[in-house]
Amino acid sequence: MTTPPCPLPATLQPSIHGLSQITSSLFLSNGAAANNKFLLSANHITTIINVSVEVVNTVYEDIEYVHVPVADSPSSCLYSFFDSVADHIHSVEMKQGRTLLHCVAGVSRSAALCLAYLMKYHSMSLLDAHTWTKSCRPIIRPNNGFWEQLINYEFKLFSKNTVQMINSPVGVIPDIYEKDVHLMMPV
Repeated sequence: MTTPPCPLPATLQPSIHGLSQITSSLFLSNGAAANNKFLLSANHITTIINVSVEVVNTVYEDIEYVHVPVADSPSSCLYSFFDSVADHIHSVEMKQGRTLLHCVAGVSRSAALCLAYLMKYHSMSLLDAHTWTKSCRPIIRPNNGFWEQLINYEFKLFSKNTVQMINSPVGVIPDIYEKDVHLMMPV
């Protein structure tokens, strides 16, 4: 597994309310944290990518804003943004900048775009990208439609898949959630 350099000391716990650091130049958060001037300044954020139709960003000087107007619905097409957003995050990194990727909760849309970026620019499989991102931000859970799009993207990049959609007692889910579903089922 090719992981990005670990940006956090082992003693720090991942933050789910503030900014979750994924790589040295990429952070995930919810909409409220993305509008917190102190958090943005403290983490030297130079670009904010808002992946929502609901959150309006407070515009701060010296921060570039990118809007990706996608609803958190399994039928929403996020796939068409995978390359352009990944390329943008990479270009910010190449200029020594830092990107904050957010949606409303920092759980589904922004997490899916983060996984696409890690696959494209860190050569991580979808499974490894998910494992890494979940270790940095434990609450991530892209919706099933986004999972299907990520699976297609992984195949486009690597001609193989490390995650599959499977049938379960609660419907079709990514196979990485299979254990969670069985733990929730009555015995």
